[in-house]
Amino acid sequence: MQLPLGPDPRTEILRRLQPLLIQRFGRIERAAEARRRPEWVLVQGVIGARTKSEISNATTDQLLQSYGSWEKVAEAPLDKLQAALVTQTYPNMAAKRLKSCLQDLAGRRGQVDLSHLEPMATGDAIDWLEQLPGVGRKIAAGVMNASTLDRRAIVLDGHHTRILQRMGLVPPKADTSRAFTAIMPAMPPEWNGADFDEHHLLMKKVGQEYCRPSTLLCEECPAQALCKTGTVRAADR
Repeated sequence: MQLPLGPDPRTEILRRLQPLLIQRFGRIERAAEARRRPEWVLVQGVIGARTKSEISNATTDQLLQSYGSWEKVAEAPLDKLQAALVTQTYPNMAAKRLKSCLQDLAGRRGQVDLSHLEPMATGDAIDWLEQLPGVGRKIAAGVMNASTLDRRAIVLDGHHTRILQRMGLVPPKADTSRAFTAIMPAMPPEWNGADFDEHHLLMKKVGQEYCRPSTLLCEECPAQALCKTGTVRAADR
């Protein structure tokens, strides 16, 4: 008979980490209702590769305002979309991905509409979203969590994944999908969708300010005492 393994120690690390991040950065309010529609979150994710969120947010708003509906965006000529996405880091790629994604979604649903995800289990809904062109785990999780669907699905961007790797909470070479699978069982069960969203945005700030790709400011990082890399570097000083 196999004995129970007991609680995941990573869960307590995440519980202890959250108030430290809030103390350092303050609380983060969720986006306004207009920016929490699942379709809006999908578009923002598809066009937002390597672009600052505030820029992608503004561009997504402008697209909907200019065209009036996501169906009209899907029908727009590619060169017009490329011009509309000029503020994105890769406007040509973003335009192709967006047009392909929206056209595929409209073909499946008859319109650009994700309301059918509401009754679906989170895992099933993520799997469905990942069938759309240009939609990987980060975007799918974002649609489920950061939208009005408000699900317990952690969004992992490059910053967040890098921190989890350095903390020793996911395998060191895990990609986004593997990191998601690895960390989800450790997420505190009492956290709701809003807690997941705030946690991701706080971790993103850690990655931008302290746990950078090539520069680690461990001695200033609020997560140092809970981080495998941070404690090793502290011991070596």
